[in-house]
Amino acid sequence: MTVFGEATLTELRQGLRGTLLARDDPGYEEARRVWNGDIDRHPALVVRCAGTADVIVALRFARGAGLPVAVRGGGHNVAGFGTIDDGIVLDLSPMRGIRVDPRTRTARAEAGVLWGELDRETQAFGLATTGGMVTTTGIAGFTLGGGIGWLMRAHGLTVDNLVGADLVTADGQLVHAESEPGLLWALRGGGGNFGVVTSFEYTLHPVGPIVYGGALFHPADRAGELLRFYRDWVATTPDELTTLVAVLTAPPEPFVPPDLVGTPMIAVACCHTGPEEDAAAALKPLRDFATPAIDLLGQVPYVVLQGMFDNSAPRGNHSYWKTEYLDALTDAAVDTIVEHCAELPGLSPFSTVHLHHLGGAVAEANPSSAAFAHRRHQFVLNIIGQWTAAEARQPHVDWVGTTWQSLRAHTAKAPYLNFLGAEGPDRVRAAYGAETYQRLADLKRRYDPENTFRHNQNIPPA
Repeated sequence: MTVFGEATLTELRQGLRGTLLARDDPGYEEARRVWNGDIDRHPALVVRCAGTADVIVALRFARGAGLPVAVRGGGHNVAGFGTIDDGIVLDLSPMRGIRVDPRTRTARAEAGVLWGELDRETQAFGLATTGGMVTTTGIAGFTLGGGIGWLMRAHGLTVDNLVGADLVTADGQLVHAESEPGLLWALRGGGGNFGVVTSFEYTLHPVGPIVYGGALFHPADRAGELLRFYRDWVATTPDELTTLVAVLTAPPEPFVPPDLVGTPMIAVACCHTGPEEDAAAALKPLRDFATPAIDLLGQVPYVVLQGMFDNSAPRGNHSYWKTEYLDALTDAAVDTIVEHCAELPGLSPFSTVHLHHLGGAVAEANPSSAAFAHRRHQFVLNIIGQWTAAEARQPHVDWVGTTWQSLRAHTAKAPYLNFLGAEGPDRVRAAYGAETYQRLADLKRRYDPENTFRHNQNIPPA
């Protein structure tokens, strides 16, 4: 365990505008934790950075002291890379500045901003960019890993809307990514491998403030039938409509009738960014499929829709995930999903399976514009084991692992980076494919030759 003398800590504190927390300081216990309660690490120091200068000071200190570094934006990453044992955490959460330019339809946001905060600012002007489906997710890690959200089929992934970024390199230099050959491309999906991104600039699009969306819920005994219908239906839906399927346990929410709380269900959630009459026409086949047990579809503020899943992902719950892309939702894949989701009633009600439909602007974007490599797949599957501290861990981990292994034969055998746990270098390579991975490794050698930024889905320098 690394121990620092008081004189050393005093000198570091005096060089910061933000706050330094050592193990014995008030606030350290909270500061060492991240969203995933299954992560329990004890950093030597946490620097709560107030600005770019603090990032530079803290990085230079870490390198001088030989400390490993973890970078935290929102801390929502399931692998828990926002904290580290016996290293230094660069906590960017105090950096929350946002500037929206409605004339150019762009927004500049610091790395500690959460999606709910950015949406509130941009929606004041009827604008938005593709963002997280849980409002407490940080913009930083979400953006750097790709960014799938309700606007992706109409306006692309978050990385497709990233037009600029400020980044502090391992040697403490500030660079503007849009002015560096290849660097902006690398940040569009290459994760936190190249430095500490302190601010992001996004393209915005006219969205809302009212959109057509929500969810329809059916009993889980309709899951096989609904999944087969869904696969055929989404092949015909317009780009303005983004959907996902969730197999879940009905939560104790006001919109759930008391007799349905705790029962297994399958839901189709959606967002349509066009006129109400176009949305109604696009969603008519879904409504005609069968009478739902719960119908939440309708006109809704975009910021409300963005928070639809917030209660399903509270901070402090324990999480273990597995993710894959699917080229097609075959009958065999449907049967396997249904088989394993039948076990959900024996697990925490927070456990679920999500199936995100891609296509649209995701597939149509120039594949050479970003390091995000898997645009042509039809679906992203996320198997989510989530439980409270009072519940047993192993049954959830076993269920996720067994379900994933059973489904792998029906998948593209490549993971979506933002849903990937700490699963090792082979899975990271698969998240990019050989050609993209090699190009990222070459750029890593240029910007971080010593692999200072390795506490992430790591790409070692070539």
